Amino acid sequence: MENAPVSKNFIENIIDKDLAEGVYDHVCTRFPPEPNGYLHIGHAKSILLNYGLAKEYGGTFNMRFDDTNPTKEKVEFVESIKEDIKWLGADWEDRLFFASDYFEKMYEVAVRLIKKGKAYVDDLTAEQIREYRGTLTEPGKESPCRNRSIEENLQLFQDMKDGKFADGEKVLRAKIDMASPNMNMRDPVIYRVAHMSHHNTGDKWCIYPMYDFAHPLEDAFEGVTHSICTLEFEDHRPLYNWVVEEAEFPHPPKQIEFAKLYLTNVVTGKRYIKKLVEDGIVDGWDDPRLVSIAALRRRGFTPESIQMFVDLVGVSKSNSSVDYAMLEYCIREDLKLKRPRLMAVLDPLKLVIDNYPEGQTEMLTAPNNMENEALGEREIPFGRELWIEREDFMVDPPKKYKRMFPGTEVRLMNAYFVTCTGYDTDEDGNVTCVHCTYDPETKGGSAPDGRKVKGTIHWVEASHAGKVVTRLYENIVDEEKGVYNKEDGSLNLNPNSLTTVEAYVEPCLMEAKAYESFQFVRNGFFCADYKDSKEGAPVFNRIVSLKSSFKLPK
Repeated sequence: MENAPVSKNFIENIIDKDLAEGVYDHVCTRFPPEPNGYLHIGHAKSILLNYGLAKEYGGTFNMRFDDTNPTKEKVEFVESIKEDIKWLGADWEDRLFFASDYFEKMYEVAVRLIKKGKAYVDDLTAEQIREYRGTLTEPGKESPCRNRSIEENLQLFQDMKDGKFADGEKVLRAKIDMASPNMNMRDPVIYRVAHMSHHNTGDKWCIYPMYDFAHPLEDAFEGVTHSICTLEFEDHRPLYNWVVEEAEFPHPPKQIEFAKLYLTNVVTGKRYIKKLVEDGIVDGWDDPRLVSIAALRRRGFTPESIQMFVDLVGVSKSNSSVDYAMLEYCIREDLKLKRPRLMAVLDPLKLVIDNYPEGQTEMLTAPNNMENEALGEREIPFGRELWIEREDFMVDPPKKYKRMFPGTEVRLMNAYFVTCTGYDTDEDGNVTCVHCTYDPETKGGSAPDGRKVKGTIHWVEASHAGKVVTRLYENIVDEEKGVYNKEDGSLNLNPNSLTTVEAYVEPCLMEAKAYESFQFVRNGFFCADYKDSKEGAPVFNRIVSLKSSFKLPK
């Protein structure tokens, strides 16, 4: 039915209501990461959600770095985040902002709060502030500094700005309610002294706003209408609203919370990834075993596959975990008709066709993708000696084994029927070479007399084969033990998370460019690594195997 109603998520319903009631006459969303690490798959959901809502309602999407904490922020992280968001396809056009651009305006708001009697300078230490805050069952206790005069607070705050106090010696707190059932409303700290250089403002400031004070102001300064964030900020919403109301913005933004995206058995914590990088267990924040957006891009995931994944997960108010297999399903679905299916042998065994002319090579025609004729055809060399997968030959096979064994006839993919006539072994009995004969009448993979074969195996012609490094990945953590060690909180690492294999491939694969991906017949989807590939010598990362345990819900 063309006119069937489209099911909307709860955020869209809120926006529809706001527009209908005239609360806002447009939609402006934003993505506000802190530049203290690389983005991961969970951030992709937030990016695509915020950008998608702006597009859906003909509104605007802002990119803003929430850079209020110079102790953890780096230009490296700023640049990586920008690259990730562009790659995902979220276009901020000319609206790239930094929270630090607003430091002067934030300071002015803080002064205004002091003048309204809504903020005060406190001398209590961080530990004393915690003690005075109370508990979930007991109200907090007012600071002895809470009732300082407006004049004294203005002077002390100016002194803080002028660098007259050491780190931690003074803070500015909002004056709200020390008996509030919401701990976030018990006179939260909104400014602290921190004599540190900032990546954007240098040494201009020695006081910095706290996140819960700065964030709502940033949204308000930019005219954001709907501040979409994750559920852990739900208890912070009253403070968010208090800040923008006390700052007297005529059309304050509305905070709406949604459930985070959790993937089972993956590492997303920045401090854990930082340790993996520092300990040399991974080769950077973009190591293909991680789920940072940069790592997924390097491994060979596509923006379309991540969009599909985010769409399948959906938007809700309930936290839940999603199986990593769903993400793998999405990349398989995205690539299976887009990418050529080429032959590569990862565990090589020599196959000699004894009745094929020595020194002869012929070119055979093969489809690039049997399910998508638009990808065309290619020429592949064929000769007397080939490489096949070791698992495609057995001396004494079990029942139902349909590949090569002595006396059986099989099809060489896109080539000929061959019959196994024998094999060679080393002194330990290991098979070193398989011998066969071919039927020249079966070129193209079918017999003129109509006879059938049960097995088809792939191959690479030996004299023209390219030799490449392939990397096979497993989960970086031991799934049976769980991600974290219960005793000390460390990661339960999988020692077999990376296997490096030298493979023989069709000659055309030697020209693969960085990020170019292919299906290697029966072995999975692979992508040329952007870091370690060199011209004429690609290194291939396995994106995903071909088999999946994941079933799309009906």
